[in-house]
Amino acid sequence: MVEVAKPQRGRSRRRQLWLGAIVLLAVGIVFLLGKWKEASDRGGQLPREPFRIAGNLYYVGTRDVTSFLLTGPQGHVLIDGGYPGTAPMILKSIATLGFNIKDVKILLNSHAHLDHAGGLAALQQASGAQLWVSEADADIISSGGVSARNMAPVNGLVYLGIMRYPAPRIVHRFQDGAQISLGPIQLTAHVTAGHTPGCTTWAFPVRDGGRELLVVSVGSLSLPMPTSLFNWRYDATLRQELERSYATLRRLPADIYLSSHARPFSLKRKFEERATAPDPVAPFLDRAGYLEDIQKAEVAYHKALQEQQ
Repeated sequence: MVEVAKPQRGRSRRRQLWLGAIVLLAVGIVFLLGKWKEASDRGGQLPREPFRIAGNLYYVGTRDVTSFLLTGPQGHVLIDGGYPGTAPMILKSIATLGFNIKDVKILLNSHAHLDHAGGLAALQQASGAQLWVSEADADIISSGGVSARNMAPVNGLVYLGIMRYPAPRIVHRFQDGAQISLGPIQLTAHVTAGHTPGCTTWAFPVRDGGRELLVVSVGSLSLPMPTSLFNWRYDATLRQELERSYATLRRLPADIYLSSHARPFSLKRKFEERATAPDPVAPFLDRAGYLEDIQKAEVAYHKALQEQQ
């Protein structure tokens, strides 16, 4: 009887191909994780020259992710911490302007995402400042970015070390309408939920010469991701939050419009214009741009709702 040889060579070849594919996949995952973690550290941000916007209000953020410093005789207030890797840039900007980080007594935040809360822990450690966070975003920040409402429906990335950040120590949790004061500095917290559950818009007056100007620093007008990977629709709670937030923002009589990112309020253009303007504050007086951006955000929201039908 003739025995037929088994196709061992073919099986061995397939096994080698599978092993090769697995190795390539593993190498790719490690490479991508490294790149993602690098992006999570500083997001490609570059330094931007710090400068005075108006009165006691200064810009100390990076090219696109903003941070603002309010100075006063009883201490300073710093709004937003940037990425984990951009905290040193913020510290350098504060020092370049001639201020001492140890004089920062209060840290505030626009919302709980990595690019605005990532550097809070380092800035808190450097300054010893008290951190105030909205109640609805506090658990996200205190956990270093872990929450079902933070980056849904891709929040699982945080368990790979992506989108995570060092957790700062929250000293005060506040609700919508909270008043925060430090000497003559007075800020009002408007919780404009949607982008995150506790996304906060900060409104505060600054005195520049003989005029008092209302500054409104918008938490974010960007639409949030849907709340579920399996249901790409905004649920009733999220719709109510967004619509309430648009109404709140429309009511604020902003003189100076700022935001958690530089591009929405055209920081680059305004910074360049201030160099030659007779009044360097004038380029930042932009109520029309503020209202226009709110309207654009509402249009985008209603378009998203139609697409989700």
